[in-house]
Amino acid sequence: MSIFGALEVYHDAARSAAMNMAIDEALLEMADIPAIRFYRWHSPALSFGYFGRFADVVDYAAQRDLVRRWTGGGIVLHGDDLTYSVIIPARDSLFVHSSISIYTSVHSAIRNALVASGERAQMAPNESPRVSESCFANPVRADVMVNGRKVAGAAQRRTRAGLLHQGSIQQVDLGKDFTERFAQELSGKWTARNLDQTIFNRAQEIGQQKYANQAWLRRR
Repeated sequence: MSIFGALEVYHDAARSAAMNMAIDEALLEMADIPAIRFYRWHSPALSFGYFGRFADVVDYAAQRDLVRRWTGGGIVLHGDDLTYSVIIPARDSLFVHSSISIYTSVHSAIRNALVASGERAQMAPNESPRVSESCFANPVRADVMVNGRKVAGAAQRRTRAGLLHQGSIQQVDLGKDFTERFAQELSGKWTARNLDQTIFNRAQEIGQQKYANQAWLRRR
């Protein structure tokens, strides 16, 4: 069952880690209806959660483009994964639902899209003890699993403007047309869009002020 009455779908180019985070935030500020953005990275990258410690990732700095996310969660290595963000404006009826409910709904859509491509995907039933800072070493409730391995995780940020859900899908064969199947699971009425210059300009401002700023990266 679709969770959105309508959905805008963005297939974005590979960008720097800071710009990827900034575009997500700009979309959260400006979106009128729910949206999903699929994106990749122009070089190997590492993102870590808002509450994470820079000391835990500094050893990766020589090999990866580091960025602190606005959302929570642990360390995620990017490069071979499919990364996406779901933006839910505050005016949308789903916004009032709990964060775990939204998390579960989005991950159910991923599971269904994977099953349609032949994967034996299922949802993780319970939270596992956290033994590592690596996000994909620790499946939690409603993460997506294939053959006992976590393949999809996410983190969220809720503001007065709406909710940002940032996720990564990795270590699984997505097959052909996965993004279309995922979008269709989210909404039977989705429309492909391109990022307009207004969003891009705002993202450049946010990137310079926040995500590309060493004070933000090293704040903890």
